[in-house]
This record gives sequence, structure tokens and C-alpha cells, in this order.
Amino acid sequence: MKRKAYQIVFSATLVLVIVAFLSAIFFVNPNHSFAASGKKKSPAIARISAVEHTEAQIKQLQGTLNITEAQQGLWNNLTQVMRENAKDMEAFTKERAENAKPMNALEHMKLHSQITETQLAQMKKLIPPFEAFYNSMSDQQKNITDMVFRTGKFEKSKRK
Repeated sequence: MKRKAYQIVFSATLVLVIVAFLSAIFFVNPNHSFAASGKKKSPAIARISAVEHTEAQIKQLQGTLNITEAQQGLWNNLTQVMRENAKDMEAFTKERAENAKPMNALEHMKLHSQITETQLAQMKKLIPPFEAFYNSMSDQQKNITDMVFRTGKFEKSKRK
């Protein structure tokens, strides 16, 4: 039983790390040719901000999980860390965009190292409130959460 729980927590943590890494690739575009050239991106090309993305994730999760009144405090702690992480990543991205310049291979590697370190620090901040919230979940909520982490698909929960 403990081994199965460990496998689920490990899988969830691994998925969180992968999601964080992939989101950095999408949020931090190392090719800053638009910024370097002084041209503005058209609205059609504009990317969603980390804060907007996080708010959408929070809203989807909240609608999917049917969070109980007893879980609300743990949920609030988790979403606070999620929002702080998103704001930090957005500030990092904005700083990079403002100081954009063409990069060589070494600078690209250093940038990605910096992104990874930032994400690791954010993940370390996120795991304790996520673990507390996850441990408070019913089996049904855990199954939904596990499915979301495996597939990335959110479904509205059907209340009975």
C-alpha cells in the first residue's frame, strides 16, 4: 500500500517537474528577434502570460475537483504558491525580454540552466502545499488529480 502511494506521489511529482520544464520552454522564448529588432508582436502572435495560464489552471482544477469546505484552507495555500511562482516566472521572462540580445550556444545553455534552477526552486516551494492538499483528498479526488497529471485533460466533475 505504501509502495503504491509512493509511486503515485513520485509520478505526480515527476509530472509536475516535466510540466514546469515544458512551460518554461513555452514561456521563455530564447529567440528574441522581435525584442531585439524593436518590432512589436501582433496581437495574434501574443502569448498567454504565466499568471493568466496559472489562473486558468486553478479555475479548471477547482471546477474539476469539487473542493470541500474542509479542504479550502489547504487549497488556498496551494493556489497562493502557484500564483507566486507564476508571478516570479513572469518577472523572469519580462526581464529576459527587456534585456534581449542574440545569444550564442553557451549563452543558450546558461539561460536554460537558469530557467531550470528557477523551476526547481518553484517546485520545491510547491510540493509541501500540494502534498498536504493531496493527502486531504478523497479517493475520487485523487483519481481525478492523477488523471489530470497523466493526461493533462481537465473535465468538469459531475455532482450527484
